[in-house]
Amino acid sequence: MHPNPAFRRVDAAQSLALVRARSFGILVAQGAEGPLASHIPFMLSDDGSVVEFHLVRNSAMARAIADGAPVRLIVDGPEGYISPDWYGVADQVPTWNYVAVHLVGEARLSDEDGFRDLLDRLSAHFEARLLPKKPWTSDKMAEGVMERMMRGIVPCVMRVSDLQSTWKLGQNKTEDARAGAAKGLEGQGNAALANLMRNPPA
Repeated sequence: MHPNPAFRRVDAAQSLALVRARSFGILVAQGAEGPLASHIPFMLSDDGSVVEFHLVRNSAMARAIADGAPVRLIVDGPEGYISPDWYGVADQVPTWNYVAVHLVGEARLSDEDGFRDLLDRLSAHFEARLLPKKPWTSDKMAEGVMERMMRGIVPCVMRVSDLQSTWKLGQNKTEDARAGAAKGLEGQGNAALANLMRNPPA
């Protein structure tokens, strides 16, 4: 996380809203043979204290979690290179603006009861983004196929003990300089980051 306090003042509710909107991140842990990283879709509880996900059953990450390794879930938001020319101010340097939220805590392999429900909730969460397409549901699968596929994965739950976020959006620049950089980003097709820079969260 970037240490500048100017980038760390966003409240937890806004950071959790980004995490929930993305629902995809990188789970990291220390394994027996070194650092591990798994790219996972997940479900975040309403209060932001619990993350539900699944892993390949026979994986180093699943073994690390079974062994009690602490975990960190990294969720990225918009990001992009900032050219110093865009600021309209002399003696600036290139930088990278970005949004990132880290959830820190402990994870465990969870009870298989309710696993099908977790998978159904996860697919429903993402299928809802595709409306008006008729949502896919697991009951469209032939009898027994879903159950066979589930044998290869394992449900997990993470209890969140800390939330850390960086919203590096040029808050340390003047409003005019930040607007210039936002215009430059927009010209490169990065409207998401440009909009955040024009209206950084308080």
